[in-house]
Amino acid sequence: MATLREVDGSDPGLVRAYVEAHNAVVLETWGTTDFHRTEREVAGGLRDQRYERKVRLVALDDAGSPVAYGALNLFLTDNTHTGYVDVGTAPTARGGGIGDAIYDRLMDVARQAGRTKLMASTDQAVEPPAGPTALSAPTGQGRVALDDPGVRFLTRRGWQLEQVSRRSVLDVPLPAAALADHREAAQRAAGDEYRVLHWSGPTPAEWLDQFAILQTRMSTDVPTAGLDWGEETWDAQRIRDREAEFAERDLRFLTAVVEHVPTGTLAGYTAFLVVPHTDEYVHQHDTLVIREHRGRRLGMLLKAANLQRLAVEMPTVRRIGTWNAEENAPMLAINVELGFRPAGGAGEWQRDLAQA
Repeated sequence: MATLREVDGSDPGLVRAYVEAHNAVVLETWGTTDFHRTEREVAGGLRDQRYERKVRLVALDDAGSPVAYGALNLFLTDNTHTGYVDVGTAPTARGGGIGDAIYDRLMDVARQAGRTKLMASTDQAVEPPAGPTALSAPTGQGRVALDDPGVRFLTRRGWQLEQVSRRSVLDVPLPAAALADHREAAQRAAGDEYRVLHWSGPTPAEWLDQFAILQTRMSTDVPTAGLDWGEETWDAQRIRDREAEFAERDLRFLTAVVEHVPTGTLAGYTAFLVVPHTDEYVHQHDTLVIREHRGRRLGMLLKAANLQRLAVEMPTVRRIGTWNAEENAPMLAINVELGFRPAGGAGEWQRDLAQA
């Protein structure tokens, strides 16, 4: 038997238990601590719920040890018909109904909140080959293994696979000369109309409104396959609110943007997300070149420039991880050219709550 407890950030013991359960599951899946979370990061994320309602559960066994966790994010300003759910159970506790209990509780919360759709992901350290033991995404790109525990869990409950994303990893530092060549070639293709700017931490005030436009476009200009996801509306205040939340969680961004000089507008951006538990790994966060400026090698320009900066500002980093939709061929091509290697990925799922 296990006891479900809600984690709201006020009880350090429950936050610690949630973190332990989460980290145990991701370590078993990936074999690395790159995705680990910290108590400060989790608790800090629960304090500000203006844009998302965040429900967190942890399951404790009879001895009080954490054996499973659950998370539900319900969006409050955009896409208010949907949400994101995540359930993880330690391998030693599977098969006893703990995951079912967490899932059922979170689904009840989502329905009571009036949600009609939910999204979820299933992680995989290796993408399976094509064949009868794999399920292909409707996009025609990417597969998940039918015998994966998470895949079985969702398919039994009426979830539909909509997309597969690829995780790629880059070992750094790269040779400085090779990285300079990438950047110089991309700048030649872009021409003098474009220049790269950098910042660390908060967005400079003079770029807040422009950066808000990029954040809004990020929600519409990237492939989302059959996921029922619409535009997010960002403004300067929302950016500042996210920056404050991330600072409280001990997270920060290293951001590069590309300016279209004749108009003084931003054409794209990329960012590394620096995490608190390690100085050897960073997440490659968003990368976007808006549609009007594509075809000029701006994606490579941004990524190469930010990699150069990372080598100077964070010389201890040895790995960078990134995620892209398998059908996002242009961005995947840039990653491959830089030296990223495939390292598993995730199935992206959707559930219509109107179904029984």
